Amino acid sequence: MPGSFADLAEQVSPAVVNITTTAVVSQPTQGGPVFPEGSPFSDLFREFGFPGMPGPDGSPQRQMPQRSNALGSGFVISADGFIVTNNHVIDGADEIEVEFYSGERLAAEVVGTDPSTDIALLKVESEDAIPFVGFGDSDAARVGDWVLALGNPLGQGFSASTGIVSARNRELSGTYDDYLQTDAAINRGNSGGPLFNLKGEVIGVNTAILSPNGGSIGIGFSMASNVVSEVVDQLRDFGETRRGWLGVMIQDVTEEMAEALGLDEPGGAMITDVPEGPAQDAGLKAGDVITRFGGEPVEDTRDLVRRVADAPVGEPVEVTIQRDGDEEVLDVTIGRRETAQGEAQSDEPEGETELLGLTVTPLTPEMAQELGAPRDASGLVITGIDASSAAAEKGLAAGDVITEVNQQPVGSIADLEARVQDARDAGRRSVLMLIRREGAPLFVALPIAEEE
Repeated sequence: MPGSFADLAEQVSPAVVNITTTAVVSQPTQGGPVFPEGSPFSDLFREFGFPGMPGPDGSPQRQMPQRSNALGSGFVISADGFIVTNNHVIDGADEIEVEFYSGERLAAEVVGTDPSTDIALLKVESEDAIPFVGFGDSDAARVGDWVLALGNPLGQGFSASTGIVSARNRELSGTYDDYLQTDAAINRGNSGGPLFNLKGEVIGVNTAILSPNGGSIGIGFSMASNVVSEVVDQLRDFGETRRGWLGVMIQDVTEEMAEALGLDEPGGAMITDVPEGPAQDAGLKAGDVITRFGGEPVEDTRDLVRRVADAPVGEPVEVTIQRDGDEEVLDVTIGRRETAQGEAQSDEPEGETELLGLTVTPLTPEMAQELGAPRDASGLVITGIDASSAAAEKGLAAGDVITEVNQQPVGSIADLEARVQDARDAGRRSVLMLIRREGAPLFVALPIAEEE
């Protein structure tokens, strides 16, 4: 047990930064108290410009935009000023300012973002070399290892907290999730800050907390550095991610399925559908079980998704499958997920639909701007909630944006219906949704009723 973390904190603190973002938001055009006609209170509130009160001529008063500030953390990964933080820390920001441990402040520009892993890469310009830290191997982290978290909790400035790795390979909702769970105190404002091992290497990026009241209760999640480093390399090289895409829908192979298929043990990923794409072109079919990818065994669907994402786009990869009791090897030329998702977006506008106690509609650029999200954001906006539904009990509200369901992005009503139907077909009793509320991620599991 270390006698003190002081030397470690002193070593790495110069590379940790506080991040302040500024965004212009519009005041609501309606709202505020309602008074009877001729009430003296209406004159009083009109005089002081209460939002939503009509002017002297009865017309709505023009509301002036206001500036909104947000706080977060980050860390420098190179002497020339590249900085890693969470995407939700800088999402929608007009200005980003970085404060260093020395007190120096510099303006930062966004190099690229990846909402799927909630990672953003920033860049500052400085005449002098900037202290930086490197990534460690998160796969080498063991449950019980000491860790040090640094950041800007609750806007209090540079602060350190310690704990252990409580669990590994946590999956919250995202397709590429690989979180380290820690009991080191993580609060609002720690988002984007580093989680260090005792060598001073970054093994995680503090991203989320599990809490009934918004404060630390010793359950925090840091995106594993082995995931982050891959994303950061792509953002630095291309300004965007370039993930591999196989073009299949898959599910885990259970013991019962393995026995029925004649497999020695459960494992691999069963293909449930093969839409138009690389897999279809290579001859993969629904019912095939992918057992090896690139020559390495496939443990489950989660393992396959990550390895496909890391595969080089445009290059062939060997895929070993079990089909009708026989083993076959096919060469599949990997596509690019981002391009495929863009092509899948429908050009035809959709209306509203009701499902799982929710009334939803596709997110438009105009809606995104009103909700403070990027204009190119995709998802489904919740416009209504059945007060008697499980969705209401879970605290979902109008204005929340559904971006993923069961680790798959949703950009249309058809996507949502398909994810729910897939869950029913797989015998699941609930779906896990990734919700964005004012830019912050929220994970909610909703029960699904049997199809009538």
